[in-house]
Amino acid sequence: MNPENFSLSERIVSPSYVRQGSQARRGHEQLIRQLLEQGKCPEKGWSESTVELFLNELALMDSNNFLGNCGVGEREGRVASSLVARRHYRLIHGIGRSGDIAAVQPKAAGSSLLNKLTNSVVLDVLRLSGVRGAASCFVVPMATGMSLSLCFLTLRHRRPRARYIVWPRIDQKSCFKAMVTAGYEPVVVENVLEGDELRTDVAAVERQIQALGAESVLCVHSTTSCFAPRVPDRIEELATLCAKYDIPHIVNNAYGVQSSKCMHLIQQGARVGRVDAFVQSLDKNFMVPVGGAIIAGFDEAFIQEISQMYPGRASASPSLDVLITLLGLGAGGYKRLLAERKEMYSFLSQELGSLAAAHGERVLHTPHNPISLAMSLDGLRGDGDNKAVTQLGSMLFTRQVSGARVIPLGKEQTLGGHTFRGFMSHSEAYPVPYLNAAAAVGVTRDDVVLCVKRLDRCLKPVYVTDSYDKKVINVSGPK
Repeated sequence: MNPENFSLSERIVSPSYVRQGSQARRGHEQLIRQLLEQGKCPEKGWSESTVELFLNELALMDSNNFLGNCGVGEREGRVASSLVARRHYRLIHGIGRSGDIAAVQPKAAGSSLLNKLTNSVVLDVLRLSGVRGAASCFVVPMATGMSLSLCFLTLRHRRPRARYIVWPRIDQKSCFKAMVTAGYEPVVVENVLEGDELRTDVAAVERQIQALGAESVLCVHSTTSCFAPRVPDRIEELATLCAKYDIPHIVNNAYGVQSSKCMHLIQQGARVGRVDAFVQSLDKNFMVPVGGAIIAGFDEAFIQEISQMYPGRASASPSLDVLITLLGLGAGGYKRLLAERKEMYSFLSQELGSLAAAHGERVLHTPHNPISLAMSLDGLRGDGDNKAVTQLGSMLFTRQVSGARVIPLGKEQTLGGHTFRGFMSHSEAYPVPYLNAAAAVGVTRDDVVLCVKRLDRCLKPVYVTDSYDKKVINVSGPK
């Protein structure tokens, strides 16, 4: 209520009680005022009451919620289900206009304000997470793969003669399909094995640029967050290479915001060379529903150019989800989650190491991967087939261990005309099969303990001992 309505309320109930209520209201409004003034994630998270008050105030600024509004257009924010309306806090118009996802809508001042504030708060979080030089970003209602495609399509206008994207191999289908969907031919550069780690072959990337001709290369498409034993690309060296040959550099930072190491690589890449844009998932980094990503970069004009490439208006749901989440957590709450994730990574490494030793296996040494771990499954190779290895994956899945990936040897997969040998292992010939587990943001100690306990139960019956004390695979598995 405004001051006039509070004053009128004093005629009905005790003025002292009304003043107390008014003061409480001003406490909520003070938080909202600070957000509007600073455009940053509040250090301390808001209560749900403050968040809901703010969203309701925004919704009242949209034309579909005007009292007496008369809509005669084809898009008037009409919603048939009241449940759907409540789910979206009656913010129905979405974000952007037909020519620009970042533009303000005349019919939807509240939704437009939501969009601008979300982008500002998210940029603040990217900076506090380690990329302090980030100049601009925007939330796009597409997951990481399609968001990467949008970046590639934007570069098309800058490099009309380009046909290829040079890509250090990572066995994740959406990364590859993002390039093909944009109409480009991926040039796959195999990784090099250093100890247990699969690392970027920078020299091979440069040879490909020289062989293709720099003008024929749209960009180098690198990766930070990935499944061990692959580790983040050598972003600094690739950024230097891109600056040398004047080639754009797009970084797939899918779940890298939660890792200070991944964010540091991007910041350093931009400092010593060239990083044009980096893309990250909302659900993986901020624990919201799938369907949104953040496109960010160090050149505000280029990020704006990408946003203008998005055709039509867009759903406000991803922006709404991440804004509610970050306002509720606050900067302090999000930093605590990041610190807890690091602790859980160390705990997972310790527990997985003990389990591996008990079964004659080992945790692969991948110190450059800050999120994912891998445990060898060398004892499951048997006579060279993958039956026991793949069976272990099925056993874990049926026992409700989600996210663990069991990687056999020699699997082939054809995508967009390119055949990957050793698919899922990021290498044509990785020496051992293995199991992946990740300590991602939100993982708990109970998750780790229960995962290791169930993995132990699955592994114990897989081996039997014959009269010569040699390991023999019991493919029947546990009963």
